[in-house]
Order: sequence, then C-alpha cells, then structure tokens
Amino acid sequence: MSSQVQHINPDGLSKNPAFSQVVTTHGNGKTIYVGGQDAVNAQGEIVGKGDIGVQTAQVMENLQTALWACGATFEDLVKLTIYIVQGQDLYHGFQASQKYLGHLKNPPAISGLFVSALARPDFLVEVEAVAFVPEA
Repeated sequence: MSSQVQHINPDGLSKNPAFSQVVTTHGNGKTIYVGGQDAVNAQGEIVGKGDIGVQTAQVMENLQTALWACGATFEDLVKLTIYIVQGQDLYHGFQASQKYLGHLKNPPAISGLFVSALARPDFLVEVEAVAFVPEA
C-alpha cells in the first residue's frame, strides 16, 4: 500500500481556498503532533505584545521550526487548531499567516476558537498542528 494524504472538500460542504474540510492519511509514514506554539522566540521572550499580526508571524515561524526538525514542511500539515483571545482582530492574524499558508495547494483542515485567555496574559494566539510525512 502506498502512502498518501488526501484532501477532501465534499459536495454539500462549502469550498474555501484557505482550508480543507477533511484530510485523510493512508499507508506508512510519520505523524507529527506539534503542541501549542505561542509568540515566543528562541530566547524565551514574548514577541509582538499587543499585536496579533506580529504574534501570528512568530507562531508560524515556531511552527515551521518544529516541522523542519521532524523533516516536514507546511505542505505536510493535515490539521491546525488556532486559539485566539477574545477581542482580537482575526483578520490581522489571518493576513500574517498567509505568508506561510497562502501558497498551499492543499491547505490543512483548520479549526479556530476564540478563548478567554491563554497560558500567559500577553499571548494573543496559539496554534497546534498535526502533520503527516508519507514514507518514501
């Protein structure tokens, strides 16, 4: 059985170029689970206090670093869960993420949730991810 990832946008569900409705994986490969990434740089400093766009960019950089450490890229994402602190402008966070996700031919399935707070008061957005790298 060959390994593959299938992105499905079935009839009866809306079609959106920013995300897939369903993603399945088949065969042998490596599944990668990335814990919630926040706007913290390699020195442990919070980046972009008060600015969801800057924080989203740092979160995406952190996610990219985590994926690369596992031999994966954004192309291998199958699921993102995005936590946004209530009252934040979703549009600015979305715009910042497009540098990383906007070019994907098959975007991952995405869930977005507004939450009252994250682990630290200065965090405005957090992203966790699942990726799958098929065996060669």
